[in-house]
Amino acid sequence: MQDNAGFYGPLQYSQLWLWTGAGLLALVLGWYLFVFLSTRPRAVPAAIPRFTPPSDIQSLKEAYLLRIDAVEADAAAGRMTSRASHQELSLLVRKFARDVTGVDAPRMTFAELDSHPLPAAANAVGRLYPGEFGAEPLPPLARSAETARQAVRSWN
Repeated sequence: MQDNAGFYGPLQYSQLWLWTGAGLLALVLGWYLFVFLSTRPRAVPAAIPRFTPPSDIQSLKEAYLLRIDAVEADAAAGRMTSRASHQELSLLVRKFARDVTGVDAPRMTFAELDSHPLPAAANAVGRLYPGEFGAEPLPPLARSAETARQAVRSWN
């Protein structure tokens, strides 16, 4: 009998299996990397101030004084009713307060405006309220326009 049948080494795998395994491992690692990166909290950029005070408050005052004069002229010419003129004056004072301070005064009720630290605007709007919402006869528009002008002029 023949004892020496010869020694045969193990069969080698194809290179295709090596690259297939490496590719699958890369896909699994890529999936974990994707999940990790896509669920991380995003870095929040530094908050940019939403309001920048005007650099030239004097020109802003002059622009609003001209708008108040225009409302008074429209009322005198009959293009606006007295009540609408009073409402426009109140809105101009509120918009001026918004443009100077950044506080959204045109959307506030009088009670909110009064409780906010805007005393000049709250005082002027309070004096304009009878012309806006009061019963007839309405206060003279010239006096209400002067109240609005005084609120604009007195702003620091």
